[in-house]
Amino acid sequence: MNDNMYNREYTPEKITGLKDKEVFVFGSNIGGFHAGGAAWVAYNQFGAVWGQGTGLQGQSYAIPTMEGGTETIKPYVDEFIQFAKEHPELKFLVTKIGCGIAGFTVDEIAPLFKNAIDVENIILPREFAVL
Repeated sequence: MNDNMYNREYTPEKITGLKDKEVFVFGSNIGGFHAGGAAWVAYNQFGAVWGQGTGLQGQSYAIPTMEGGTETIKPYVDEFIQFAKEHPELKFLVTKIGCGIAGFTVDEIAPLFKNAIDVENIILPREFAVL
């Protein structure tokens, strides 16, 4: 894909605050132990709930990335994309989920978001939008 297919803003490299109706999308573990990386930021700043490893919580949305490979992550990403489509009033800022503590590469995770390219309220990292 190229920039012409995704001609919107990109998720900032570092998110330090959110506007009303913005949601911080982060990689989590299924148990919801938000102890590091973007999960720690989500827990401390954006309302992530300790013990909840998936879905909307406060101004954050958890996608499990710590269990299994990309085939395990994909259904959660698909569920997130569907959720975003059903909530056009919200703006979802996707972090580079899975590319930190979980140890995946951008090349492994970015293709999981190909169906998000045309969803206007999903803002992707530059690395995910330019496959």
